[in-house]
Amino acid sequence: MIRYRWLFFGAVLLSAAWCSAADGGAILDINFNKPDAMSKWKGGGGKLVPGLNGTCLLLESTEKNSYSNRTIELPIDRIAGKLITIRAVVKAADISRPPKPWNGVKIMLVVKTGSGTDYPQIALPQGTFDWVKVQRSIRLPKGISSATLQLGLEQVSGRAWFDDVRITLGRGVSGGRRLATPFKGHNLKRLRGVMHGPTFDEKNIRDLAAWGANHIRWQLNWVPMKPAEQWAKDLDRYDRWLAGALEHADKAVIACEKHGIQMLLDLHCPPGGRSAGGVCRMFTDKRYQQKFLDVWKLLARRYKGRKIIYAYDLINEPVDVRVHPKGVLGWRELATQAARLIRQIDPDKPIVFEPGPWGSCAGFDEMAPLDLDRVIYSFHMYQPHTFTHQFNTTKEFPKGIEYPGAIRGVKWDKARLLTAMQPAIDFQREFNVQIYVGEFSAIRWAPNESAYRYNRDLIELFEDAGWDWAYHAYREWQGWSVEHGTDKSDTTRSNSPTKRKKLLLKYFAKNQRPAVKPES
Repeated sequence: MIRYRWLFFGAVLLSAAWCSAADGGAILDINFNKPDAMSKWKGGGGKLVPGLNGTCLLLESTEKNSYSNRTIELPIDRIAGKLITIRAVVKAADISRPPKPWNGVKIMLVVKTGSGTDYPQIALPQGTFDWVKVQRSIRLPKGISSATLQLGLEQVSGRAWFDDVRITLGRGVSGGRRLATPFKGHNLKRLRGVMHGPTFDEKNIRDLAAWGANHIRWQLNWVPMKPAEQWAKDLDRYDRWLAGALEHADKAVIACEKHGIQMLLDLHCPPGGRSAGGVCRMFTDKRYQQKFLDVWKLLARRYKGRKIIYAYDLINEPVDVRVHPKGVLGWRELATQAARLIRQIDPDKPIVFEPGPWGSCAGFDEMAPLDLDRVIYSFHMYQPHTFTHQFNTTKEFPKGIEYPGAIRGVKWDKARLLTAMQPAIDFQREFNVQIYVGEFSAIRWAPNESAYRYNRDLIELFEDAGWDWAYHAYREWQGWSVEHGTDKSDTTRSNSPTKRKKLLLKYFAKNQRPAVKPES
């Protein structure tokens, strides 16, 4: 489940390599070497100094709460409704700690529409770092009234150098091959099921089979999740947790074989846990990467030949960093290495790959398919978070938000949900791959049965696209439960089926059962 909204909207995982693609046309191409390089830029501060390839732009700030930036207007007639890629080369020195995660060194768009202003930006490290090449692909709405690129420092002190700033049409990555036939990872027409917590109870599996579900996404999850993000730094403690979690998973495997339910095994808690902003520590500390690889070798040996486990979900909602310490791999490279190690042990097992950050649909715009066979691509759908995550009354997530309706100035309905999932749709079409929706949901007490309408619209879109899917979540936290009513204060299961449960049952009734015999 996505918990850090600013990362989901503001920071897309960047490839460790400098990606080049066949440009669909250059919108902006500035290296600051020409005498008039700054003639179209607005704002104060900054100066041209020697850079990586000639001259670059230096911006400085001496006060932690000050701003220093330069901006340039973009031609909205060329970019409205388009996918664009921003590239730049940047370095920084002595950047102070930003007060908010989105402050600091900025390579950002300011996009204005009739419904408000959006600020998509490239996630950058703070402190001091040498020249790095960065990029992000962004889908812009059609109704743009203005779009401005901003380079600068926001509410921090320090210095930042910018060079080779380029904006082009199209995806920012190249490579990847189109499959002749989509790889589903199973021989059923469709997988429709639920996400399951890490604790085994055979009654839950038996009841789910009676519902008609034909698969579960089984979490290897350390709960409560928030404290576990710190506990997981201790690898001995991590091993003890995992040993206990696998005892439950072993029983679940046997029960799934007995009741005819395919299992997707999901490593929900990564070695090392997560640090500030949800970043997986295995992307900042090499020992956690090695542990991640060792864990998957252990899992592959343990479940080799158990056909009821149809695939491995390598990590739940990965969040990478832009600059890796020496010897630390980026998510794409680490996932590829893990998959190859798994296949040395269990050659036929498919893997599920979630893009970063947080398994977001937008992550498909930042990647090409892995250089591997037998891969299923997955994302999680909770947009708009202001609606789906209205747990408590806060400024970020106020209560009483309905769907469909205007949410933060944007009309959210079935068409808008389709637009939000366009990166996955395009990725599927371009590469002929299978898409699996590993999580989707809305809080049960969203007013006037809004959660029912939201889930209904999503499932209809998933079905139209031919995607497998798992509802979040089954008999886990009651806030997501389809067995509980819409009254937040009532934490007991409803005596009669809710509209949300009837919705799932309607689609589960279409399912086929896997023909998997219990292992001896």
